Amino acid sequence: MAGGVDKTHTMCDPVPGVDGEMMTARQAARSTFKKTRRVNLRVTERDFDLAHARAREEGIPYQTLLSSVIHKYLSGRLIEQR
Repeated sequence: MAGGVDKTHTMCDPVPGVDGEMMTARQAARSTFKKTRRVNLRVTERDFDLAHARAREEGIPYQTLLSSVIHKYLSGRLIEQR
């Protein structure tokens, strides 16, 4: 190490096993986000407006936001704050 900087790895050096990890992550993402059912929901105008505004802030379609919220809730990753 010269001057406290590790010169053994650079940003261009591959990380051992990264290709396998990336492939596993991509397959998991594809499985998670593969849509198989169409759902028709009725929500209040206020909830729709809030969802639409939040989706715009996130730069995603509101349908994707709502699908993500449902998925996170059902998988136990969305926790109510009190």
